[in-house]
Amino acid sequence: MLTYEELVNYLFKTNAIKVCPNDKPFWYTSNKIGPYYINTQYLYGDETKANELLNVIENIRIDKENCSGIILDLTLENYQVDPIYKGLIDTMVNYIRNNIEEFDFVSGGERRDWFFSLIIAHFLKKPHITVFKDKSTVVFLPRTLEEELTCVENLRVLHIADIITEASSYARAWVPAIEEFGARITDSLVVVDRMQGGKERLESLGVKSHALAFVDIDLFRIAMKNELIDGAQFMMLESFIEDPFNSMRDFLIEHKTFLQEALESDPKTAARAKICIEEDLYKLSEEN
Repeated sequence: MLTYEELVNYLFKTNAIKVCPNDKPFWYTSNKIGPYYINTQYLYGDETKANELLNVIENIRIDKENCSGIILDLTLENYQVDPIYKGLIDTMVNYIRNNIEEFDFVSGGERRDWFFSLIIAHFLKKPHITVFKDKSTVVFLPRTLEEELTCVENLRVLHIADIITEASSYARAWVPAIEEFGARITDSLVVVDRMQGGKERLESLGVKSHALAFVDIDLFRIAMKNELIDGAQFMMLESFIEDPFNSMRDFLIEHKTFLQEALESDPKTAARAKICIEEDLYKLSEEN
């Protein structure tokens, strides 16, 4: 089983968490900026292997009846050869056995949840509800299932996900899909909780939230101690965690050429910078 420090080290080693240089924050899809990216699926071993699996999922997900078995076989194969992925899956299974009460199914949502949910259902000997973005569901019975699946009332579901931010996918798709199936999500386990209100939203939906890692200052303090980030990066992260809006607004005020350089960068970055400026997302017009 992984210790918390080992998990943090793996998050950085695989670039599942990537921190920017202290003078070059990342552009987010929200057209705002910030000091870190999280791609939890890289804990599959590395970015290349994760992207290969993601490409497979993208190609086979239209075959709803058969895609679960294909994904399970691929993840089991990787589990046998990749110590990072094996360590993570073993830790998640151990956490579930020690911290989550009785449940009848494991579920996972399209697409990145499937990196973790299918193989965990396999090891827990539970049927898996494969949930698609259109809220359709397919029940996949793992080969390790020891008992016949029977219909009972009040089926309880443990949902496995890669990450939780604001729990919008749960509210929009996963919880309603499971309810339409005739069950209810009672617990959720994610690899990383971004600490942006997801836990509270899940609780409002009647779901107990669990996570292995939390994006807080303690996580980055461990990273700095292990020389995975430097002091300047840590200070930027600390400011961002305390106040995401004003920390990045202050950065833009202090680095006056940053937005112009972004406008002259690659098309995706330029488009995000253009929206940021036009919509005055950081209220920079108040400085003029």
